[in-house]
Amino acid sequence: MGIVAGLDSSSESTRIVVCDADTGAVIRQGYAPHPVEKGPEADPQAWLMSLGEAAGNGLLEGVQAIGVTAQQHGLLPLDAEGNLVRPALVGNDKRAQSAAADLLDSLGGRTAWAQAIGAVPQAAHPVTKLRWLARTEPEHAARVAEVMQPHDWLVWQLLGRPARRTTDRGAASGTGYWSAATASYRPDLVELALGHQVRLPEVLGPSGTAGFTPEGLLISAGTGETMAAAFGLGVGEGDAVMSLGASGSVFGIHHEALVDPSGTITSFADATGRHLPVVHTSNAVRVLRGAAEMLGTDLQGLSDLALKSSPGAYGMVLLPYLEGERTPHLPHTAGSLHGMRRESMKPEHLARAAVEGMLCGLADALDVLRGRGVAVRRVFLLGAAAELAAVQTVAPALFGVQVVVPQPAEYAALGAARQAAWAWGVAHGTLAPAAGAPAAPGGGSAWVDPPQWPAAASQVFEPGDELPVGQAVRQQYTAVRDEVHPGAFQREG
Repeated sequence: MGIVAGLDSSSESTRIVVCDADTGAVIRQGYAPHPVEKGPEADPQAWLMSLGEAAGNGLLEGVQAIGVTAQQHGLLPLDAEGNLVRPALVGNDKRAQSAAADLLDSLGGRTAWAQAIGAVPQAAHPVTKLRWLARTEPEHAARVAEVMQPHDWLVWQLLGRPARRTTDRGAASGTGYWSAATASYRPDLVELALGHQVRLPEVLGPSGTAGFTPEGLLISAGTGETMAAAFGLGVGEGDAVMSLGASGSVFGIHHEALVDPSGTITSFADATGRHLPVVHTSNAVRVLRGAAEMLGTDLQGLSDLALKSSPGAYGMVLLPYLEGERTPHLPHTAGSLHGMRRESMKPEHLARAAVEGMLCGLADALDVLRGRGVAVRRVFLLGAAAELAAVQTVAPALFGVQVVVPQPAEYAALGAARQAAWAWGVAHGTLAPAAGAPAAPGGGSAWVDPPQWPAAASQVFEPGDELPVGQAVRQQYTAVRDEVHPGAFQREG
């Protein structure tokens, strides 16, 4: 077929992979940092400069199509001429927390929002940023005529700022004013937040084409980073992906959108026409780092200590709610250590309790998805902490399924490149529907499968004979959690 590229503009850098469109083999790569962002605002022109630097030295020579992914939840407010009204609002803007509470009440609470768009407004959501803008910068808010997210804006710039503005269902599902369940915008929620209507990008299908550059280069629909990474990993139904950052997230691939009245599940769309329900936890690797600091070591040292202990940490249970918790909804609680006895008060047992506590907290999030019918036959672990031997040893038995630790790679950029190959193949007729293929989501032409690129190279860990031990550790954790926070998960539902 040819050569395609995937461009990932994260909050910190631009990464580009150039791939063989048929095999997915990486041919070339480019990288350039972004200027350090001071606070939750950014100049998007810096993203273009970084893109140009990453694509230097002929990196894109011979490329026929480009897919774009970018940091999610950013908001670019534009005036009627398409110019920025103010710098872009990016990241989890803490200034917008009161605006999120304001919006929550304006529509009638968590259940009303979950039913409307599959999520409860958080400070990060673009809809919340619009409310913050209307409340704190009314002069700017009054000039806003259209809004984009970072990936939308970059695609538009690459195409030369055409009259058509586009996005994809994955990115749209993170705005707070597009519903994955109905595949439609809720302009009334934009007006609720901002005070007036604005122009919103056209939502393209998974293999859609946003346009062609003057040089004839195809630009695919693009998507958000989470959706692109899932596509790059090659996960499908039956797979869950667990991200171990300071906080944590667990998402599955599902055939339908999930409406969760409690708002515990955020119902995203994915980059393939399916759905991507996500459950967040406030605490993940920060639990390990905190325990390591207490013990005067680092993450590797903590892992080594934990492996000197035994399952169940001599009866010690760490409830890992150091920053409050989202799952279960305990925003004002704190972490706690239980079951201390003289014989258990040793560094290795505290280290083991920290690893088990963090993973049990994430297992709770995984069980929220399972409880709504999301199939989980294996769990992909992402993040530097996934490389720790203690995590790899403990996780399979606690989760009760195979655990996969992919080798580090630019999965978001790879997902964007795979999308570019998909769009190019559909546009040029080299990818065709299989016999008897159903209609694409939303009706219309027959569904065309994406190019079959190899799955990510990974290490695989099985629960094996340790499964009963893992179940016992979960039961010990659950008993302590329910004693200290009775009814916490009943309140979720």
